[in-house]
Amino acid sequence: QVTLVESGGGLVQPGGSLRLSCSVVGRSIYAIGWFRHAPGQDRDTGEFVAFIGRNAGNTDYADSVKGRFTISRDNDKKMVFLEMNSLKPEDTAVYSCGVTSDYSDHRAHFEYTYWGPGTQVTVSS
Repeated sequence: QVTLVESGGGLVQPGGSLRLSCSVVGRSIYAIGWFRHAPGQDRDTGEFVAFIGRNAGNTDYADSVKGRFTISRDNDKKMVFLEMNSLKPEDTAVYSCGVTSDYSDHRAHFEYTYWGPGTQVTVSS
């Protein structure tokens, strides 16, 4: 069993920044992905945002966030972070982190076994 909890969401103006955190409680170190979906919609309708492997040497980003978002992790604290800069109104969504493996098709929802409840990010002036 793995429990994930996201935090750090909120309201920010266009061009601003937020740092999301994903607390991962489990027996091991896991590869983690971030996805986002529109409020009120099912999480499986959302899009891939970013991925980080267990040793942090393997990262991947959606083209829509590349150069603006940075994923990182602290394995001692069992935390994964998503630093979001130059935020745009189209980044508004519920952001969720999930557990997968280093060898999965990490851009696909079905490759994830556990998810957090999500945190809302709203980019608006």
